[in-house]
Amino acid sequence: MVTNYPQRLSTAPGLDTNVTALGIVNRITARVGQVFCAMRGHDSVLHFEGKRVMMRCTSCGHDSPGWEITGHAPHQRFEGDRRRHVLVPQRLVLRKTA
Repeated sequence: MVTNYPQRLSTAPGLDTNVTALGIVNRITARVGQVFCAMRGHDSVLHFEGKRVMMRCTSCGHDSPGWEITGHAPHQRFEGDRRRHVLVPQRLVLRKTA
């Protein structure tokens, strides 16, 4: 998955690299959750983070590549007749049936 989102690729110098039993259990639990998501599908919800929008699974935390929100909103290119685009409720016609 290629994104512009910065990711930590290695451990920082000076950190303890010993793996504890609790760390192993957490890692196994996370993998089992990911396997269940792979079989039944992700529970994706829309997630906003800074200037980025993505789909994030609520079960396993998987992120879609998403997209960045940058720039300005679209500009109106043509001036039009606003009355033509107003939604008008349709007239209901009642008919008698036998």
